[in-house]
Order: sequence, then structure tokens, then C-alpha cells
Amino acid sequence: MLGFIDDAGIEHVVLSQGDLTSDVAGPPMVRVHSECLTGDGFGSWRCDCGDQLDAALATIAAVGRGAVVYLRGHEGRGIGLAEKLRAYELQDAGMDTVDANLALGHEEDARTYHAAAAILASLGATRISLLSGNPAKQLALEALGIEVVGRHNLVVPARAENERYLATKRARMQHDPAADTDPELLGRYHDIAGTAPVVIAQMGQSADGFIAARSGDGAELTSVEDREHLHRLRALVDAVVVGAGTVAADDPQLTVRSVPGTDPVRVVIDPTARTSPAARVLSDPAAPTIWLVGTDAAVPAVPPHVDVVRLPVGPDGLAPAAIVNRLAERGLTRLLIEGGGRTVSRFLAAGAIDHLFLTLAPVLIGDGVPGVRFPGADRLDGALRPPSVSFPLGPDTCVHFDLRPDGRGAPGERLLGG
Repeated sequence: MLGFIDDAGIEHVVLSQGDLTSDVAGPPMVRVHSECLTGDGFGSWRCDCGDQLDAALATIAAVGRGAVVYLRGHEGRGIGLAEKLRAYELQDAGMDTVDANLALGHEEDARTYHAAAAILASLGATRISLLSGNPAKQLALEALGIEVVGRHNLVVPARAENERYLATKRARMQHDPAADTDPELLGRYHDIAGTAPVVIAQMGQSADGFIAARSGDGAELTSVEDREHLHRLRALVDAVVVGAGTVAADDPQLTVRSVPGTDPVRVVIDPTARTSPAARVLSDPAAPTIWLVGTDAAVPAVPPHVDVVRLPVGPDGLAPAAIVNRLAERGLTRLLIEGGGRTVSRFLAAGAIDHLFLTLAPVLIGDGVPGVRFPGADRLDGALRPPSVSFPLGPDTCVHFDLRPDGRGAPGERLLGG
């Protein structure tokens, strides 16, 4: 715990865990928390401040690295404790929190974040993942020189006592809707959660590098825990991308079923339009589907949930960069490249991947359908050694490779080919 005194003589506190320096292990998780004696100290449920503080501390503890910057002088969105209590009286008479502040002659939100920015800069945390549902807080910190690479709405309970308060924050102050993710997801995936554009790839393969046997049988290669991990990744993105070979071999649904979350748009890369109309991605309207085909491909009639998009076909099929750009034009900027091995390998070789999750099953197949492959180096000193972390998934081991060249590259600016 550290104490700070700002230029106005106000004392602030930071509770931290681990090294906060932004370029050591990626951006730390940071909660910039406004003082609320009634919620934080006395447990009032008129607001969600106490619950937000508890959730932030628990999330940072689970991740093992981050900080809560506790800003004093922020009572009642900056109007002070006595005025906040007066505002409570107006709220009891029917006003919402915004109108009550305005009726007392205050701004709807009088808080400033100069002290928070100065504190974070002094700690070396100039690039952060922000634990907040308030987009205005992110904008304020960015204007003061703090780069927010991700913003995550914390999971807190909605209560009858603060239902109107929460609705007012969403309707009149543009706060994010209630979070539908859980602390475990934020703890493991905080570097890719949020709203920023990102291209993720996921692949499960045997210890000797195959995703299926010679017959194509690979459905049970990895564990139940790995399949849950896959569904968590689907819940984090706008669209999940697979090749036509994966559709033919596995007939996947590509929906979120094992964890809370919204189904992503399904994208099938199919230059010759060989996918059967009976495939679930084309026949089942559980989620929208984009069928990426070549400009001259003959396409049968499709149901309303399927959108046919044509792209030029090059010597190696549809170019990964062209796919990423065309999906971005449709507002789909958070992508999961799910399979198969050839599709993931092509995106990897093209330098079009930010994060690769490679799950290794303790199985030796000997020969079969290959997993990740790309043009390699002649010597080991030329091999790729990006930052990585590993974690167990039941009997399997998942390795998360951060393929961004400096931890912050935009899609298309990768280690390979970039």
C-alpha cells in the first residue's frame, strides 16, 4: 500500500500487487476507484461502489498483478459527502442521480483524474487494462497520457436498492451494460478481453503436432476443459473464422454453449463454395454466418442468416489480410481463427495473428492431419520466441503466445511477414 498527496493536498491510496511497469509483462489491471464512504465503508446498496471495489480487489488477486488507485475527494461524483447526502434526499423525492446533482448546482460528474494519471505514471503503469464500465473514465485517463489498451466491466450483483441508480448510469452517462463475463475469464484472458480490435487463433493438437488421425478423427483429442476454454474465446470475439475443411470434417456449430456469452458471427473461408448447404453453419440459424467465397464461385440459394461475401482468390486462396479487412468493414474487428490447421497456419505465416492459444494434449498420434505449420528458420537461433505463458486445462497444457511485435501492434503488424 502506498500513499500519495496531490497538488491540492488531498491524500490518495494505492493497493498494488506485482510489478506494475507496463513493459514488463504487458499492461497491468488497474481499478481507478472513486471514494464512496457510504458504499465502501458503511456497505450502502444505494450504489454499487462497494461491490465494484470488492470485485476489483478479487480480480487483481486472481490475476496476481495490478492495482486499485483509491481517489479521495470523489464523493458523490466529486460534489462532496455533505452534498451527496443532500442529493440522496432529492433522489428519495423522485429525482435520479444526475438530476439531483444538477438541481444542487453541481455538474453531473465533477470528478477529475489528474491525480490518478500522475500516480500511475509515477508507478510506471502508463499502459493499463482498466477495470471500469465507464467510458468517460477511459477517455479522461487517455487525455492525461495513460494508454488504456483494454477496458473491462466488473461483475457485480444488481440489487433492488440500486436498480434505478444503475439504469441511470447506463441511460444517461453511457456506462456499459452489466458484465456477462466472470472473474476467471478476466483473470486468464484480461489481455485480450475488452473492445479493442484483436485477432486470436486457437488450436488443439497432440504432443507430436497433429490435430487429428489420418482418418480425420480429432473430435475428442483435447479435454473438456480445453473445449470450455474454446467457448470462452468465442464469447470474447465478434466473429469466429474457420476453413471449409473444418466444416466438412467436424460440422461445427461455432456457438457459445459451455460458458455465459453471446454467439459470435460465424465466418467460413471457402474459395470454391464447396461447403454443403446441409452444414450446420449454413442450415442452422443459431447465429449469423458469413460465407467467404471467390469472386467466380457458384453459390446455391442460402437462408436469411447466411450472407455471401466474395473476395478475389489468389495463388494460396483468400488472403488473410483481405479477410481481416473485409470483416472490419462490417464492424467485426475481434476475430477468433479457430481452424483448421491449414487456416491457422496461413494466418500465422501472413503475420495476421495477435495471440495464439496452442493446447497440447498428452497424446502421440504418429501421423495424421498436421497442426500449426509455417516456413521456419534454418537454425534454432532464428526460431520465433514470442512472450508466452502456459496454464493447465485438465490433462492438457495451453500455451498462450503473444505475437504482437511490441505488445501493442495493430492487426496486420505481426512477427511474421510484417
